[in-house]
Amino acid sequence: MSDASDEKILNAFVMANLPFRIHKDLYTFISVVKNPIAIRSSSLLEDSHYQPFAGIYSTYMIPKIESEMQMIENLSNAIKSVYASVFFKDSKAYMAATSNVIDEEKMGVVLQEVCGTKYGNHFYPNISGVARSVNFYPIEPEKTEDGTANIALGLGKYIVDGGQNLRFSPKFPKKVLQLSTPEMALRETQKSFYSLDLSKTDFVPTTDDSENLLQLKIKDAENDGSLKQISSTYDFQNNILRDGSIYEGKKVLTFSGVLKYNKFPLAEILQEVLEIGQAEMNNPIEIEFAVNLDTGKGNLMIFNLLQIRPIVNNDQSVEIDLKNIADEELLIKSENSLGNGIINEICDFVYVKPDAFSRLKTAEMVESIENLNTKLCDEGLGYILVGPGRWGSSDPNLGIPVRWAQISGARLIVESGLSDYRVDPSQGTHFFQNITSFRVGYFTINTFINEGYIDFDYLNSQKAHFEDDFVKHIKFNRSMEIQIDGRKSTGVVLKPKD
Repeated sequence: MSDASDEKILNAFVMANLPFRIHKDLYTFISVVKNPIAIRSSSLLEDSHYQPFAGIYSTYMIPKIESEMQMIENLSNAIKSVYASVFFKDSKAYMAATSNVIDEEKMGVVLQEVCGTKYGNHFYPNISGVARSVNFYPIEPEKTEDGTANIALGLGKYIVDGGQNLRFSPKFPKKVLQLSTPEMALRETQKSFYSLDLSKTDFVPTTDDSENLLQLKIKDAENDGSLKQISSTYDFQNNILRDGSIYEGKKVLTFSGVLKYNKFPLAEILQEVLEIGQAEMNNPIEIEFAVNLDTGKGNLMIFNLLQIRPIVNNDQSVEIDLKNIADEELLIKSENSLGNGIINEICDFVYVKPDAFSRLKTAEMVESIENLNTKLCDEGLGYILVGPGRWGSSDPNLGIPVRWAQISGARLIVESGLSDYRVDPSQGTHFFQNITSFRVGYFTINTFINEGYIDFDYLNSQKAHFEDDFVKHIKFNRSMEIQIDGRKSTGVVLKPKD
């Protein structure tokens, strides 16, 4: 319960000893396991139907090695590191935000074989993904109940950390917005992926659970030979994408062999799993999965269902009729919003100044935003947060790479498009799950193509409570009103009334 650093807490756990009976179980386990091992949490709060935790505690991966003694030591340290992560700063911030206390938590640790294929010293699946039984941002002819999926090459950490991936509806797998033009496909498809590094035989306990992971380029996967079923090739001279990897040219991850030609029935499997899961849990659900396509000649390809958890729904009812709201009353308008209901008593507005945004300085922006978040949380104040690109993306080119704990006090999060980058909603990530769990409002706007509106002239004219090179914090004398119509995906923020 102290304010000790994450590193100090981790060290205390690692110095402790596991019960001897656990070691006997571990010896039995490693005698039958052939693949690398994932060490992850399974806790009471993670399985809650009301506020499920997603990706808050650490998950570590270690390769399978010959030395039993070294393997047991690596496993023991990883298990202790997972338990330690319950007490890390981010976990405590999440606990506070959900009005839970650590005393209520009960946790076991699960050991799972990692799904994937060995390519030299790299180990990863051909496809990993997250699918949801509800789609808060359906694009015609999709419907909300059709669900949505996000897939990527490599380990699933890439998706849950907000990396660029491919989004589709399992009911319409051939309709992928990101592939509508060659230019968009080149710009908005995956550029890198995560692999487990099999050359590291020692597990070094660290607060960073990606310690044993490599972030590789698509060219590395091409050299591994893992792109056969999932890539297309860009024909520069004719400016077209050719399905398949047999052609000369830049490889683009379109997953065309699976989505377009159904060489593996991923869309059908996802539809069935989501339908059954939602019916049995009596709640909208989210699943994590991985697919092994390179299983060897004559062997079946494998769909691995890794995790299933409920999605929290907000059942408040609100109807917004934009015709009844005068333009001068509007501060923000979005027709791509998530959430439902009315949020009052918010007087604080934090935004990244559009003219000051630089992809080279996102780390400095994170520091400013974290300091403001800490101050406002200490005062018990919620706030509206607006910024360009995606919040929480691991790629600074796509937005500001904050962790959830660094913006945990925001009651409404707004992602605004950049002039050279259209923002798509961040579905399929743990960041997105946090937004729904906390019932935080979430708007996406792209003003340069007339998708939504934000009155920056009004904001820029207001007196700053705090301002630096990148961020401005306004403290209004009266509260703003946030209204979100979940059925229409429409949301507005009304200016404070004098």
